[in-house]
Amino acid sequence: MSMSTAEDRAAAADDLLSEEEYRDRLRDLPPSAKLVAKVLESDSPLSQGQLAEESLLPDRTVRYALNRLEEVELVGSRYSFRDARKQVYFLKH
Repeated sequence: MSMSTAEDRAAAADDLLSEEEYRDRLRDLPPSAKLVAKVLESDSPLSQGQLAEESLLPDRTVRYALNRLEEVELVGSRYSFRDARKQVYFLKH
């Protein structure tokens, strides 16, 4: 069992980006995506609704920002443990 845990940790370490690569991927994104990333840096995982509340952006803009962040593989998502109908988002940084 410890082998799979060690393998999981190694795979997770491979998924992490260096600070430079993270900034390079973020550089060409729109301001809304940068703001959503900044909110996720300080508090995650968050649902789309929570991101809208924290960033003061409209829901539609948050959806667009999350799509752009997912395209460049800066954000990941999973189902919420509290409410399996919702997804929560986190940085892959």
